[in-house]
Amino acid sequence: MLIFKRQADLSTYLKSVSEPKSIGLVPTMGALHQGHLSLLSESLRHNSVTVISIFVNPTQFNNAEDLAKYPRTIETDIAKIKSVNSNIIVYNPAVDDIYNGNPTSEHFDFEGLEHQMEGKFRAGHFDGVGTIVKRLFEIVEPDNAYFGEKDFQQLQIVKKLSKKYGPPVNVIGCPIFREDNGLAMSSRNERLSYEEKEKAAIIFQTLTAAKMQFGIKSVKEVAANVRNVFSELPGFELEYFEIADEETLEPIDHVVANKKYRAFIAVFVNNIRLIDTISLN
Repeated sequence: MLIFKRQADLSTYLKSVSEPKSIGLVPTMGALHQGHLSLLSESLRHNSVTVISIFVNPTQFNNAEDLAKYPRTIETDIAKIKSVNSNIIVYNPAVDDIYNGNPTSEHFDFEGLEHQMEGKFRAGHFDGVGTIVKRLFEIVEPDNAYFGEKDFQQLQIVKKLSKKYGPPVNVIGCPIFREDNGLAMSSRNERLSYEEKEKAAIIFQTLTAAKMQFGIKSVKEVAANVRNVFSELPGFELEYFEIADEETLEPIDHVVANKKYRAFIAVFVNNIRLIDTISLN
């Protein structure tokens, strides 16, 4: 398995591959789980070269404690990657290699996508996401890039980034992988105790109930029911629940025919922040 720490070495190697190739990129922050591995499998099916980046990006954290506590498990991650395919290329840079000693974000206009949900509660988050994804696209020059739909807002923003700012990349969303109890797989799940992980199943259960109510009850009633669920759960704090237009991500107060909608949720479980989403159509 090839592991690169420096962007110059990775770029040189990718340019040296002589046969016609397509490159697939799976950007991650490590602490890999089955969802990440499914993205790798998808890339392997459709590309002759697959690159996974493992980089905890400081510019997308608005909370220094969250950045410090974010799980870093590089040796375990590499073993998991090898279990999928030993020909996958790993890019595991240091902050200086990405940011050349200046870890600051560019500013992007994502035409309103960045102001909804996560953008309301994580100042500067999507500037940080845009900055690192744009750098990875420039370094790897992938044909295709793979992202999980759990971070659906991020997926829509990366698609907008590629179209508006370049370089042009085919950005592909892949299904959410879930624990046996329905909890969306996330690197942050590593910080949950067994008991917390079991109790956190209520997040997906609540989204599923909201989907069943959607179209029968009003949007306000569905949202109120979600708030009521979490108001009665010790150790849980609902940060937001939104029903939004899937394309614009703007919250709705009523349903329009032939539009696609999703429910989005963010919940703190004893100060560990988890997000999830579900299609309502």
